[in-house]
Amino acid sequence: MMGAQTIEQGDCSQFKGNIPHCCRRDPTTVDLLPGAPNGMQVGNCCKGGVLSSWVQDPVNAVASFQITVGRSGTSNRTVKAPKNFTLKAPGPGYTCGAAQKVKPPTKFISPDGRRTTQAHVTWDVICTYSQFVAQRGPACCVALSSFYNETIVDCPKCSCGCQNNITNPGSCVEVNSPYLASVVNGPGKGSSTPLVRCSPHMCPIKVHWHVKANYRDYWRVKITISNWNYRTNYSQWNLVVQHPNFDNVTTIFSFNYKALNPYGVIS
Repeated sequence: MMGAQTIEQGDCSQFKGNIPHCCRRDPTTVDLLPGAPNGMQVGNCCKGGVLSSWVQDPVNAVASFQITVGRSGTSNRTVKAPKNFTLKAPGPGYTCGAAQKVKPPTKFISPDGRRTTQAHVTWDVICTYSQFVAQRGPACCVALSSFYNETIVDCPKCSCGCQNNITNPGSCVEVNSPYLASVVNGPGKGSSTPLVRCSPHMCPIKVHWHVKANYRDYWRVKITISNWNYRTNYSQWNLVVQHPNFDNVTTIFSFNYKALNPYGVIS
């Protein structure tokens, strides 16, 4: 294996020499960390499992690894397709389809660019994400306010869940709780389950869209993103907003903005 590794080797006692990297029939593979030895790297590998968005950083938006499977056939007629793919990052919510054969097979160019080799067979496996599969409750809430509001409109109550510390203790943490540090950093607390600050809406992430000014010639909006999940520290935010007038955006403050037009007339 190049560019990644399995978390377990399994039982390789049947091999007396040239012991494989892994002998399990259902290996769990993880990305290598940045700075891995050159002999273990392949192109676009070793991102430590952290990918950027394609718009922000296309170079670091792709991760690859290479695996050689023994006893899987030696020709394009006898080779066996891998089955039952599962994508487990950053948690539940991904479902993967069956491997589909791609034609023509992948070709590999030698480092000097003078020779090309070809794979027996190439397959594609497509994994899609569903928020409902990952978590039945929403992962965020959006609040809308306008310049004529006397107060800032908050997310509706119970948008992502309701406070119920009587029947479900530990479902949220008060911001001034003296036990907050032990709950977040204590042993065995490396769960991907959100640990949210107690609030009426109980959402891990809150997005507030506030129309600050609405003039005849232009309008101005302030977007505020709040992380209320104590277990996750987001180093880079990616917010996708749809609006019919984004083709006429003139100035952006505090955000790196790029227009997306994947559906034609939708901005």
